[in-house]
Amino acid sequence: MGDKIYLSSPHMSDEGYEKEYVKEAFDTNWIAPLGTNVNEFEKELATKVGIGHAAALSSGTAAIHMALKAVGIREGDIVFCPTLTFSATANPIIYQNAIPVFIDSDYETWNMSPIALERAFSKYPNVKAVLVVHLYGLSADMDKIVEICRRHNVVLIEDAAESLGTYYRGKHTGTFGDYGIFSFNGNKIITTSGGGMLVSNNEERITKVRFWSTQSRDQARHYQHSEIGYNYRMSNVVAGIGRGQLKVLDQRVAKKKDIYEFYKRELGKLPDLEMMPINEWNDPNCWLSCILLKGKIKPIDIMLSLEKENIESRPIWKPMHLQPVFEGYDFISQYEENVLEQIAVCKEEIDISVINTANLNVNSISEDIFLRGVCLPSDTKMSDHDIFRVCEIIKGLWK
Repeated sequence: MGDKIYLSSPHMSDEGYEKEYVKEAFDTNWIAPLGTNVNEFEKELATKVGIGHAAALSSGTAAIHMALKAVGIREGDIVFCPTLTFSATANPIIYQNAIPVFIDSDYETWNMSPIALERAFSKYPNVKAVLVVHLYGLSADMDKIVEICRRHNVVLIEDAAESLGTYYRGKHTGTFGDYGIFSFNGNKIITTSGGGMLVSNNEERITKVRFWSTQSRDQARHYQHSEIGYNYRMSNVVAGIGRGQLKVLDQRVAKKKDIYEFYKRELGKLPDLEMMPINEWNDPNCWLSCILLKGKIKPIDIMLSLEKENIESRPIWKPMHLQPVFEGYDFISQYEENVLEQIAVCKEEIDISVINTANLNVNSISEDIFLRGVCLPSDTKMSDHDIFRVCEIIKGLWK
């Protein structure tokens, strides 16, 4: 058994940028929330992605929560959310006592289906916000989604937790909507160990988020609170790590792309295996390199084979509408109802071209991607030898 190969682990800069900023925080005794690193990290991140303002928070989840609060989401409001995502996208909707309606994916992007989104608006015309995700660094089809949201006059929030450094038609993901969210969790393309950022061109709302996230302390000599607050502000030490990591973001994106291309060369010609979709308008950060299987080799076969050799891999996210905690909420499939009826009644005879899926036992594209997908190890510290080792184990399953 060889050395451990991780899915995606923290990778500090070789230059030690992070240590310099953290040392400065210690030397000046600015350890607690607020301080130079927090202020500068906000400015530097906003400049990097090309947006006006940013609020550094304790997590990407906190950033989504604050975005929903900034939008004015309240009890009983409906929020459209992709079903194919991590639960951190959907949980803050519940924090606000709002109602998530889960939207199917498409095969072209693996992200929110514009077709299903349109269908959702027909069923729920009074929706208050759309929360879109850029899964695994692959951007959603933003031209279509932005147009739909504008036509319905609905706020758009982007969960770009996995897509920092991804471009859609030359523009950073996270900057198309009214609000964007980035995550710096330990497994993300750059990390602060934990932390997130809310970005927007709305200066007033970002200022308000900073207020809420520091326990909503009013301007008074004594401790006074006129609104409910949250302990969501990023610490000055963590922000120092982020400033150093931001300096190597382009290096990390380049390495992630190299990993994806290596897998594509080595695995792309295997029968019944396809790489995650990259479109001509999408320049992804390739945070994780993912594959879909459609033959006798199953995701569990690959994951167990890698696991035996001390190598991490993961399933694709399990859709939210299949999660026990969200089972009571509505789901909008990309498939028309009559197609779903055909699948249920006549699976053995249905024309596969009608539904464009390799798995006739599912009722949605998102479920199909979940059941057939694997996230391959995409750690930026992997050597070519490490990636070749992964590929050889996988290819051995076809022999």
